[in-house]
Amino acid sequence: MARLAQNLDAIDLEIRWTRLVTIMDEVDAAVARTSFSTIVGESRDFGVVMLDSQGRSLAQSQLSTPAFTVTLPMTAKHLLRACPVETLRPGDVLITNDPWLGSGHLPDMTIITPVFHRGKVAGFIGCVAHISDIGGRSDYLDDKELFEEGLRIPPTFLMRDGEPVEVLFDILAANVRVPRLVIGDIRALVGAEALGARRLLEFLADYDMDVLDSLADVILARSETAMDEAIRSLPDGVYHAEMDADGHRHPIHIAVTATIADGRVTVDFEGSSDEQHDSSINCVMNTTFSDTYYPFKCSLLPGVPNNEGLSRFLTVKAPKGSIFNVNFPRAVRARSKSSFHIHAVLYEALAPILGQRVQAASGSFWTLVASGTGTDGELYRAHMLPNGGKGAVTAMDGLATIAFPYNGMITPVEIFENAAPVLIGCRELIADSGGAGQYRGGLGQRITFEPIGPNPLTVFVRPDKLRHPPAGLLGGLPGRAGEILVNGKPTPPEPTTLQSGDVLELRLPGGGGFGQPSARAGERLKADLESGYVSSEASRQLYQLQVE
Repeated sequence: MARLAQNLDAIDLEIRWTRLVTIMDEVDAAVARTSFSTIVGESRDFGVVMLDSQGRSLAQSQLSTPAFTVTLPMTAKHLLRACPVETLRPGDVLITNDPWLGSGHLPDMTIITPVFHRGKVAGFIGCVAHISDIGGRSDYLDDKELFEEGLRIPPTFLMRDGEPVEVLFDILAANVRVPRLVIGDIRALVGAEALGARRLLEFLADYDMDVLDSLADVILARSETAMDEAIRSLPDGVYHAEMDADGHRHPIHIAVTATIADGRVTVDFEGSSDEQHDSSINCVMNTTFSDTYYPFKCSLLPGVPNNEGLSRFLTVKAPKGSIFNVNFPRAVRARSKSSFHIHAVLYEALAPILGQRVQAASGSFWTLVASGTGTDGELYRAHMLPNGGKGAVTAMDGLATIAFPYNGMITPVEIFENAAPVLIGCRELIADSGGAGQYRGGLGQRITFEPIGPNPLTVFVRPDKLRHPPAGLLGGLPGRAGEILVNGKPTPPEPTTLQSGDVLELRLPGGGGFGQPSARAGERLKADLESGYVSSEASRQLYQLQVE
């Protein structure tokens, strides 16, 4: 079978590869359709990946969250060290949420299902999903250690021989606020993976294959070669950039040095802030690696389906005990407050050699959690992941209210209002929020919330870019910073109890601009004025356009 895979022509390989991606698209749809929580089903904070019998990632759905698809094969290998392939049996399912083995914080559950064919493991269907609750504190930005953040599950069996490990489900249900949502989502992931397993067995039967490994060898090798050629097209050298970000209690500093030599890239975070002892914005190395890899993938090979072979060019370093290589058991739940800035500083460093393939910083994404007790006495917990504006690129304005560097979606108003006793008064674009430039940053948005019903509502917002707005690039100006207001007054990012009549207002940041504002085409600016994206005052002050 290995010889057959090696001899595949380009057309046959494309057909097989595309079919694998299509299988994972079907698994993706099943997760979204059968999940219980808004964060999985509506915000789509999950990723699904097909792996070979060695745990190497081969194919993923086209909507999968990028970082999850990079960390999942790392986690799978940890799971297989704890539960070796030769010990697995049909009907087994493995699980862990250990941040240092997985995607960086406890809410992300990694679950993988072995697929047995002709008496042995042919591959795995895996998923990482952010479940709606894992216990721990509600005001998680102030966590000081992992033990405050919830329940940690070491690599173990979620199901054995097709039967649930009931004690694990009982432990989970006893430690979370909304067991119906958490257990429902976990069962949805297991069911979707079972669907993927059936589709993979059909694939293997159609091509008379025993396992995926020989096909994986070809796909991974060709992907690695393509990325090697892309890296070798860049000039060797050392490229450096630094920036500050909001952090939590105080700003953090991010320093990046990218060294390109002989088809390899080493990215070093030496000079970045030390790990934070008073907040949960620290990153494990899996997170740092995935968010460093993603900008290269986007810029150099956007059309090649993602797989493990594409990341082999990259080595990532960060000093032990720094914010990007945190020591156990430091708090990590709000890691994205740090990791989501990696692409911006990396693009700034590489702008001299990547040219039009870089992007200004983006205003996404925030997290909002509404929780409380409904009139029926049942606890509820609803998530929304609103986004600010995307950074601009050469020849294209930034998109409004789009997630980057991830691709999560905002929970629709009707769904959110149905999941929590909340009235969303408005969602509207914010004029002048996109950074000025030859290409304008995407607009941020304004959203208002107020509780309905007799019971108080607790809302927690995890914002970013309130003090350090998304930076522009190559002469572009920064986007507008974000704001949180309660009844019109600025409020800190901490759990807030809203009573009837209170109004929470979020103003999400706009994306950074690209290129000098004075170079913006007149017809583009006039279209912005007509659409209300840019005001007359901004057009005069920032773009030097005289409006009649």
